[in-house]
Parts: sequence; C-alpha cells; structure tokens
Amino acid sequence: MKASEITTKTPDELTDALGKLKKEQFNLRFQAATGQVENTARVRQVRRDIARIKTIARQKAVEAKA
Repeated sequence: MKASEITTKTPDELTDALGKLKKEQFNLRFQAATGQVENTARVRQVRRDIARIKTIARQKAVEAKA
C-alpha cells in the first residue's frame, strides 16, 4: 500500500485497514512460528504498512486539532 493511497482515505477507513493488517500480521506470526509462511517478505511489508497507516492517521488527527 502506497502512502498516496492511504492519504486519500478517511479516518474510519484507516481504522478498518489497520485492523485488517493487524489480523494479517497476527496470522503471519503464527505461520512463521510453525514454519508455514510462504512469502516471508510479506511480514516486513505488513509491518511497514501498519506504520504508514499509524503515521498518516496521527498526522490527520493533529491537523484536525489545529
């Protein structure tokens, strides 16, 4: 997910996307622990997408306050 895609979303959509990514991260962690993960790069990608969403959500919250 690109930052430009994330910035166009509303806060509710960001919350939904964050929830989905957190669930995916949870599942990937279990797959990695049992040795069943097929795409190991996806773990890193999901972690970075979560960070992007949190960063942009925080920026929008600060802008809304000001």
